[in-house]
Amino acid sequence: MTQDAQQPVAEDPTLASFRKSIDNIDAALVHILAERFRITQAVGAYKAKATLPPADPAREAEQIARLRHLAEESELDPEFSEKFLRFIIDEVIRHHERARQDEA
Repeated sequence: MTQDAQQPVAEDPTLASFRKSIDNIDAALVHILAERFRITQAVGAYKAKATLPPADPAREAEQIARLRHLAEESELDPEFSEKFLRFIIDEVIRHHERARQDEA
């Protein structure tokens, strides 16, 4: 028998506990990302003043390899971790390029 989509479903305490943990982790991830971007904004401003390039391909490759290894150790898909890190790196580079333009 299926539940009518309009009728409230009694909250399963086990599911509620899992969801609460997921919500807490999601909040922590947002805070960690916010702090990471605060720091990378400062790096971008520094690079712009020091006339350093916005991207550092060697550093990026090292970070990707390091985090792929950490992902494997943590039983997280290394392909996923690389895609996630690449997304962050690309956003950071975009910010660094903007800081460079603002400095010029």
